[in-house]
Amino acid sequence: MNQPQFNQFSSPAKLNLFLHIVGRRSDGYHELETLFQFIDHSDILEIRKIDSPKIKLLTPIEGVALQDNLIYKAAKILQDKTHTPLGAEIKINKVLPMGGGLGGGSSNAATVLLALNVLWDCQLSLNDLADLGVQLGADVPIFIHGFSAFAQGVGEKLTPQSPKEYWYLISKPTCSISTAEVFNHKDLTRNTPRLITSEIELKNCHNDCQTLVIKHYPKVANLLSWLLEYAPSRMTGTGACIFSQFNSKAEALLIQSKLPTEVESFVAKGVNQSPLLAELEALREKTKLFK
Repeated sequence: MNQPQFNQFSSPAKLNLFLHIVGRRSDGYHELETLFQFIDHSDILEIRKIDSPKIKLLTPIEGVALQDNLIYKAAKILQDKTHTPLGAEIKINKVLPMGGGLGGGSSNAATVLLALNVLWDCQLSLNDLADLGVQLGADVPIFIHGFSAFAQGVGEKLTPQSPKEYWYLISKPTCSISTAEVFNHKDLTRNTPRLITSEIELKNCHNDCQTLVIKHYPKVANLLSWLLEYAPSRMTGTGACIFSQFNSKAEALLIQSKLPTEVESFVAKGVNQSPLLAELEALREKTKLFK
């Protein structure tokens, strides 16, 4: 009997258009206010179900143990939740930079949860999957729901938003930043006043992590300073990636061409709906044909 073919899924990046830290909970997690937007730049995951309960990651990530890999952990948490006898083989084409603040690992976990929910016919709701996902990382629910949103709490309380879909130049200096290190730092601002309206003026917002990071990572500070000469620019998440905002692809490509060669960069469009949603709908329609 022929094995099922691999199905291909996007695992897109996100930007934090701003990130305010408004408090710290007793469990150590931070209370956030942030505006998430997706960009059309993705890792690609290839997944197929298998009839044994094994979870096989065919492209391990160097330096990351299997049990610590969010792709593997996402598959296992769904398997344990649903008691399915099925397993999966998974491959990843890693495009998004690690340690950049683009949410690549969280996006990978969400894509696995969403894809296997269909492939294994688990029939969990998006809210059920988001509840599983938040156990893996605070950013996972936004990738589960797949729409741009104002997020509160630890990132799980989502209100849909439709920020303008600009073109962005995403730049990463030659350093990676630990999210845990930033959030645990004694000098991190944790008392930014909460927003009192859902009418968000981005020009009046900021990234609390950026203030800390540019003090301790001169490569981020220098690159940000350079980019601000050309366009509104801000760090996403805990960094190290910086996004610069343009009205056209041509403008973004022009400034990209001026970057120092050691700076990793790409140009992408902001999008308010994850490309994964359409892929999952197509998969559902395909699986109906074979039932």
